[in-house]
Amino acid sequence: MLQWKAFSTFAVIGAMALGLAGCKLVGSANLDKDEAKANYALGLEIGSNLRQLNVKEDPAAILAGVADALEGKEPRVARDEIRTAIMKIREGGAVKAKEEGIKYLEKNKAKSGVTTTASGLQYEVIKEGTGETPADGDMVKVNYKGTFIDGKVFDESKDAPAEFPIGQIIKGWDEALKLMKVGSKWKLTIPSELAYQERGAGPIPPHSVLVFEVELLEVKKGAGMPPGHGAGDGHDHGHDHGAAPKGKSGKASGK
Repeated sequence: MLQWKAFSTFAVIGAMALGLAGCKLVGSANLDKDEAKANYALGLEIGSNLRQLNVKEDPAAILAGVADALEGKEPRVARDEIRTAIMKIREGGAVKAKEEGIKYLEKNKAKSGVTTTASGLQYEVIKEGTGETPADGDMVKVNYKGTFIDGKVFDESKDAPAEFPIGQIIKGWDEALKLMKVGSKWKLTIPSELAYQERGAGPIPPHSVLVFEVELLEVKKGAGMPPGHGAGDGHDHGHDHGAAPKGKSGKASGK
């Protein structure tokens, strides 16, 4: 078997050269063997980093960086220059996201059937339920799909419903769910101020307006309360630091 370094160099550069060039073999990759799975894991890591940077891919530059790192060479670009470049790209992306988000919210607010709350949350009732409504400390079971304003999906519950506690998720989810009844399906348009604000999270860039389709399936009263805490006990139950709802993809779509 090849030494890991040599194998990694071949695997990563080969996979990137094929994938970034749009090679037709990518869709038919056989991932049954351990080596293939390791290759795939490396590709996922690189792709995830590229997605978070939100830059236009330059295969030649990417391959040069991968090759230099794996061969232990000194970087061709100074670390300070790299940090400055990345910071500029992120700042530019954040400004653009904020401007596009404001325009989207204004346009969406004017649509028939869309309600805008005092906080800025926008929702549209797709189906109205007749069951109970959750409150802080309850656990809810939902089906959901989260997209950016361009329609690109960043997370969804996929094959099975997701469960998470009210009071420990992003403010937009909290507010909407405490207005919904079991059996309801709503479309939520959540301003960044009610989501990840200037921080961003994983694949979600800073200042992103998020769009969700949420179907409330079940409420488990009190099941989401942290141990030792009760409703009305004066404690903050997570609006600013709580858990995030996660789908089968494992990507955060909540706080």
